Amino acid sequence: MDVAIDTRDLVKTFGTTRALDGFTMSVETGTVAGFLGPNGAGKSTAIRVLLGMLRADSGSARVLGHDPWTDAVAVHRRIAYVPGDTNLWPTLTGGEIIDLLTRIRGGGSAGRRDELLERFELDPTKKARTYSKGNRQKVALVAALASDVELYLFDEPTSGLDPLMEAVFTDEVRRLRDRGRTVLLSSHILAEVEKLCDTVTIIRSGRDVESGTLAQLRHLTRSSVRATVPTLPQGFTDLAGVHDLTHDDGHLAFDVDNTAVTPVLHALADLDLANLTITPPSLEELFLRHYGDTPDEDGAEQDASEQVGSR
Repeated sequence: MDVAIDTRDLVKTFGTTRALDGFTMSVETGTVAGFLGPNGAGKSTAIRVLLGMLRADSGSARVLGHDPWTDAVAVHRRIAYVPGDTNLWPTLTGGEIIDLLTRIRGGGSAGRRDELLERFELDPTKKARTYSKGNRQKVALVAALASDVELYLFDEPTSGLDPLMEAVFTDEVRRLRDRGRTVLLSSHILAEVEKLCDTVTIIRSGRDVESGTLAQLRHLTRSSVRATVPTLPQGFTDLAGVHDLTHDDGHLAFDVDNTAVTPVLHALADLDLANLTITPPSLEELFLRHYGDTPDEDGAEQDASEQVGSR
């Protein structure tokens, strides 16, 4: 199977709120796919449709070859899911919850479970009601990562984790990819996605606005150029692809379209350069390009979807 997740033109409404508005996404098997968007953009609604917890009003969704609404049981046997805010049974210990969740998915290796407990520094003997938010998140992560499944869905998985535990999670996701597993990572933390993901889909107001590899998405933005030059020759400011140029006290700064880097470099080579730095565009710059004018009302989606009971 070449495609683990395939959605086409999904629409989901909650009253007057259109949480998904023709959303399309494809995730290839054996890859780590990033799913980017701010709170309220439609990420959680899309994931609930993929889990069979919500039924789309129109469009189609296939998860590991199944319709997640009509074949929810078959889908859940082959996936592991970690939400951004984990609620646990308060009177069970962390270890009991992990064992319960892994048994639901067909069982897991005891050695792998113990390894993850050590890596995430989680005490499995404590009752869930005593856990902090970060430790509750660790329970869900250990249960998911200890399960040998084909597809992992992580919805804001590092919420509540400290930087050391975030690094452990990053390493574990890379291990999943090395084993040929598929991961969909929903996040609004750009650095997390940039470190892990092979492809990225950006969602805005329920629509997919960009999708592709990081290299393809960076192609849409501009690199930043910084140089030290005593004087700026006439005509340099008119070069195609140069934007927001400033030259103050010998310090030259501007942005350049990636398609115009070569001719600009040729022009710079003719200057008496003291130093030159070219910084490729970050995923954050791409993100801000799409979200700089996001309407405030987009945040209503998350509240609306959470009022709907799961199936």
